[in-house]
Amino acid sequence: MTAAPFRLGWFGNLTAPEWKSAYRGNDPLTWFDGSFHIDMVRNLERAGFDFIMLEDSLMVPDIYQGTAEIELKHARYAPKMDPVVAAAMLARVTSKMGIIATASTTFYHPYQLARQFATINNLSGGRVGWNVVTSSEDRAAQNYGMAKLPEHDLRYDMAEEFMAATKALWGSWQDGAILADAESGYYSDYTKVQPVDFAGEYYSTRGPLNLPPGPNGRPVICQAGGSPRGRDFAAAHADVILTIPHGAAGAKEYRDDIRRRAASFGRNPDDVKVFSVVYPIVGESKREAEEKNEAWYARKQHNFEVQMTHFAATMEIDFSPFDPDQPIPDDVSTNGHQSQLAIWRSQLGGKTIREGFSGMRVQTEEMVGTPDAIASQMDEFMQEVGGDGFLIYGQPISRQFVAEMTDGVAPALQRRGLMRTDYAHDTLLENLHSFA
Repeated sequence: MTAAPFRLGWFGNLTAPEWKSAYRGNDPLTWFDGSFHIDMVRNLERAGFDFIMLEDSLMVPDIYQGTAEIELKHARYAPKMDPVVAAAMLARVTSKMGIIATASTTFYHPYQLARQFATINNLSGGRVGWNVVTSSEDRAAQNYGMAKLPEHDLRYDMAEEFMAATKALWGSWQDGAILADAESGYYSDYTKVQPVDFAGEYYSTRGPLNLPPGPNGRPVICQAGGSPRGRDFAAAHADVILTIPHGAAGAKEYRDDIRRRAASFGRNPDDVKVFSVVYPIVGESKREAEEKNEAWYARKQHNFEVQMTHFAATMEIDFSPFDPDQPIPDDVSTNGHQSQLAIWRSQLGGKTIREGFSGMRVQTEEMVGTPDAIASQMDEFMQEVGGDGFLIYGQPISRQFVAEMTDGVAPALQRRGLMRTDYAHDTLLENLHSFA
């Protein structure tokens, strides 16, 4: 017995590739010209990935120990380029795979975002997606003239209104609005391009948008809601949902819950695709994979620093004043990623801060082995969860890691009939709903 076919996506960003290894093909100094990521997306498309999702952050974190030293030392959040700008470039060097870019409802205006994504949706032939975030860092807010972020649930109130305004703008051009009729002299039919006159509590926009929205009437919507409010938002709006629950049982609970919520909003649950984040460790043999995995965990001080800067950046909690050889204090809370804090507390259990974070990877399920073994583990996971795909994560990215996925794991899945071998359609939304 095997799982039904599922999808692979890639969780990436526009930061420095792996730069500490002896292998220099990762272009640690020249990646700014885009060539590294161009090669990467071409290989992902060749392997049959549905999309790459480019996350983003809008600050140089300096919460941990009160400086940006450790963050800039490890180059996780900076330097980082704008994914919305880069999406247009990456779409031009691919022809079938989707490019999903992150943009924040807290810092954009609906008209600006609707126009930018409509532009890329047209340029890409319907292969762009918008990863909707509300942001979680006061440091980012301060870069946009705000002292601090709005409270967590208020950000979702604003995001709901933002989404309504953006969809109204995309809908301001009706089908058939463009005539290009030389005989009548009309390029566009003005009766099919109308203002939206959106006036909300947080946003207002007259409209109409000054260009049509492109294929499918809008970009694909992606989200990563984990809190109860975030789950509702994702279930109501998203085509693609990213999740990092603990284990297959947690992934099944999350997917089942999302599908119930989607149905309650009048949506077909099958139209909502849930992707579990994984960080596979691949070797040519079982022993080689295990040794690579052991080597990762052996880098305790490096891993501890990276996790502390990640935690400080996303949660805006500086753990440096706390005793690292004690558990997380009970009174620690965040206005940032609340669901992730809860998941981390659960995963750490009674472990000390140092023990827990030195050995923590951002992933749903540990997967270690040869490409065939990883494919088998993915199959077993999906048999329990029920669908819909995996989001491959690994930071910093290396050409070797990309090749392990595109030339190792993906073909192993395809041999089992678990992954697409071609794209049946031209747009991301249509391909998310079918296999070839």
